[in-house]
Amino acid sequence: FNLITKLLFQNLIAQFSPVYLILMLIITIFCICIAFSKYGNIKLGKDDDKPEFSNIVWFAMLFGAGMGIGLVFFGAYEPLCHLANPVGVTPGSEDALRFSMQQSFMHWGVQPWAAYCLIGLCLGYFQFRKEEPGLISTTLAPVLENKNCKKKVGVVVDTLTVFTTVIGVAASLGLGTMQICSGIEFIFGIENTIFLKLLIVTVVAVIYIGSAVSGLNNGMKKLSNINLILATLLLIGCFFVGPTLDIIKEFFIGIGNYVKEFLPQSLGIGFSNNKDWLNDWRVFYWAFWISWTPFVGIFIARISKGRTIKEFVLGVTVLPAIISLVWFAVFGVMGMELGLNFAKDAIVITETSLFKVLSHYSLGTIFSIIAIVLLFTFFITSANSSIYVLAMFTSNGNLNPDNKKKVVWGILQALFAIVLILSGGLDTLQKLAIIVSFPFAVIMLIMMYSILKTLKKDTKYKEKIKELNDTKNNINT
Repeated sequence: FNLITKLLFQNLIAQFSPVYLILMLIITIFCICIAFSKYGNIKLGKDDDKPEFSNIVWFAMLFGAGMGIGLVFFGAYEPLCHLANPVGVTPGSEDALRFSMQQSFMHWGVQPWAAYCLIGLCLGYFQFRKEEPGLISTTLAPVLENKNCKKKVGVVVDTLTVFTTVIGVAASLGLGTMQICSGIEFIFGIENTIFLKLLIVTVVAVIYIGSAVSGLNNGMKKLSNINLILATLLLIGCFFVGPTLDIIKEFFIGIGNYVKEFLPQSLGIGFSNNKDWLNDWRVFYWAFWISWTPFVGIFIARISKGRTIKEFVLGVTVLPAIISLVWFAVFGVMGMELGLNFAKDAIVITETSLFKVLSHYSLGTIFSIIAIVLLFTFFITSANSSIYVLAMFTSNGNLNPDNKKKVVWGILQALFAIVLILSGGLDTLQKLAIIVSFPFAVIMLIMMYSILKTLKKDTKYKEKIKELNDTKNNINT
């Protein structure tokens, strides 16, 4: 199985890399354009619906579900990798540092969030505006005219969604467990054994199942607020303890390069002689983000009722992207300031990279402990939102699924993560998540056409109603 998965993964990445690059660029342009179009003021819901959550709580929930563990896991590791192994420049040089910031910004900037945004936008519109079930298949209905075809395709799409969600989240939970255990060993000297990993998964499972059962307005809301506070403390603290002026300088230079080179970088221009690097990093990331879009997009849609399309798109794409770029500037520069030899040593064990960086700065132990707690809370919120979404999927899109289904999915996710840790199958699972994500590339293209077609149709209908009312008023007058 491992060999088959590896071969499929390699062929998929090699053969369809242009598809991923072009698709993510199209999605980004589509989301920004629709936000500033005449449809921007349409609500994800009825015209008189109000947002269920405040802006801060809403942002905390979508950020925790969308990027949490990934930022802590890769925040220091990825920039150090690019510093030690850049493309076209000398490792460890100033050019390598700029290359590192530019590539980290590309991978964690607007495009991943735009992918989440597309799914969330389509689901939010059909759920709350059209009062349809909260299922991916619902968003394809305007394109599938034939009833039999619609039913068959719907079953396949929704089954694939559940399968992709389980695999994608299990991979993330496995990575989170590995980093938590590595951090505990690095800081406290407690041996990173299988028993420790199982203990972490069990404790976290009890907490995330309990918070999921308590509902979005209790467990998830409170945990998301804790996430935001801890992440802010860690980010601001490290900003001032680290090389502050260099962080500011590299952030703005990085933003300039990111904007200036956005189009050619998005299309992989300049990497014709380094296709392996492009596939290993850019295409890998795009495929992995797509594997996360079903569950993150649906969760974001669920918490966004009452917001306008423009507010939703800008809130889901621009603001989280800026925070992500600030995060990589802070932890990336902190790591790269320690030099090339440190970078080569730090990237040997991915899970300890952040803790090795922090250990070279004042209050490093305190910041490392905060990072471990943050991993715990991000771990819980990701699992919490995933079991909510899975319970929703298997309840025909019910926005308030039965608690029994949440408990069942919570236990299954924990057991799946335990089996993967015991078998050492996390790398295989990541590759499998990317393989399964490929059909979603096609589904996302159809979703863009579907939402645009529906918005045009609904807007025309509304304009005709307005014309009739105006005519009636004129006759009465």
